[in-house]
Parts: sequence; C-alpha cells; structure tokens
Amino acid sequence: MVAEPVPFKSRIAVHVTAADPLSRAGIVSQLRKAQGFHVVADEELSDEVVGLVVGDELDAQVVGAMRALRGRGVRRVVLLVSRVDDRSLLAAAEAGATGVLRRSEATAGNLGAALRSAAAGEGTLPPDLLGRLLRQVGQLQRQVLSPRGLTFSGLTEREAAVVRLLADGFDTAEIAHRLFYSERTVKNIIHDITSRLELRNRTHAVAYAIREGLI
Repeated sequence: MVAEPVPFKSRIAVHVTAADPLSRAGIVSQLRKAQGFHVVADEELSDEVVGLVVGDELDAQVVGAMRALRGRGVRRVVLLVSRVDDRSLLAAAEAGATGVLRRSEATAGNLGAALRSAAAGEGTLPPDLLGRLLRQVGQLQRQVLSPRGLTFSGLTEREAAVVRLLADGFDTAEIAHRLFYSERTVKNIIHDITSRLELRNRTHAVAYAIREGLI
C-alpha cells in the first residue's frame, strides 16, 4: 500500500496538526517512541520538517492547515484522513500533499514509512487512490485542458513545440519553417513564454523547460 521504508541517517523532524487534541496527542506520543523521528513545535518549522495533517476528511480546515504549513516553508506534507473521495483527492494534490493515508489503514509502520518517504522527496498513496487520481488527471486533461490547447506542463502545445526546437538548436527562421508559422509568430510565442514564466531569454526558457521536465 505504501512505499518501502527509506533508510535514514538522522532523525526526521515532524510537525503534527490535528483538529482533535486526543488524536494529536496519540500520534505525537507514537512518534516520540518510534525510531528516527522527533516532533517539533510551531516555532521550529522549516523546509527540513515533514508536516503531518490529521483529519476526518479533506475539508477546508485540513486544506487550510496544509497551506499554512507550506506558507511557513514546509514543503512536504502527509495527510492522515478517515475519508477521501475523488474531489478531495484532487484538492490534496493541488494543495501540495506529498502523501495520503487512510486512518483505518495507518499502522505505525505505514505511517513511519510515509513520513520517511516524504522526507526523501517521495510520495505515498494507496493503490486504489492512485488509480482514481490518474483517472481524474486524465479526465481533466481531456475535458478541460486539451480543448483550450493547454497541457499540465504549463506550456501550450505550440509553445512546447517551439521550445523543443529551441532546445535542438534551431533559430527563429528554422522554427518558423518547420512549424509553418511566420517568424513574427515564433517571436511572439517565445516572448509570451519568457514573460509569463519570468524568464530572461530563450536560453533561460530552454533551461527552465528541461529542468522542470516540460520537454
């Protein structure tokens, strides 16, 4: 159900957020007894901390807690919730959840593995939720993005085509010839990309696209 435990060399800092004080106290007690973790307070939050947000469902309160943690520099957040449906699963992804566990399935071992995976930059998701998330993403691409010429990469299809050719070393005239655009259109596309993504020039655009896995 979860990723294999990731080997660790030092203790992982974990911050626990829960609306229910008893749930928080129980999880904090469990983590303090477990090998490889230490629980940190609000004033100790940083980008080295893994956030653990506990709730019944992914409601506005839980999403708000996730965003508050990310606003204070916590980049890796694991959700421990009782119920999760397709809409809340997408909301979790949009809010930046690194992992999702159902409370009914969260043993001490599963929870520890999820936190270690998050600390290593990896994700955790039960197989059935992963399948549902992939279906939701595919549906979003087909029904919302594709009709508008958009992709999840943040580039339109024609922008991605232009950047790929830039990466291959073609100049404006060659790109225009290959894509059957005018040179002015190619220049406008490059300008739109660099302006929207706040990039310095076309070289920076290529470097950004490669680094982000957009091409």
